[in-house]
Amino acid sequence: MNNKLTHFNAAGEAHMVDVGDKAATKRIAITEGHICMLPETLALIQSGEHKKGDVLGIARVAAIMGAKKTADLVPLCHPLAITKVSVDFTINNKNSSVHCRSQVECNGQTGVEMEALCATQIGLLTIYDMCKAIDRGMVIDQVKLLEKAGGKSGLWIRD
Repeated sequence: MNNKLTHFNAAGEAHMVDVGDKAATKRIAITEGHICMLPETLALIQSGEHKKGDVLGIARVAAIMGAKKTADLVPLCHPLAITKVSVDFTINNKNSSVHCRSQVECNGQTGVEMEALCATQIGLLTIYDMCKAIDRGMVIDQVKLLEKAGGKSGLWIRD
């Protein structure tokens, strides 16, 4: 494990890491998370009869936009030329939740973990936003990196 925080210089000041000398490689990151809600809220999402429209369709577009805007949201992230974003939602009736899984790819000098995490978070936040009028008790939970590939550190998979 690397114990060095790379976003601080020798004086302890925050800075953007210089990736200029790093080789461009294919980078992939996969993340997931879920939002729990009342069964009635989930039923409304499933039926497609929410008055605001297709909740999961809108959340998917928002998630993609979130990945693309990561450098605008997280101060020390590099703007990246993302080549792919995929977002999938799965409904779990037993737990009254929606699971989100995001995958982001690019060919570049730095990883796309933050972009994938933003995609998942923004997708889930959009579901919350669209349904908060009927269920303010929703909980976004377990947002995490599942896998990353590419770069000098290579493949990492969550146990």
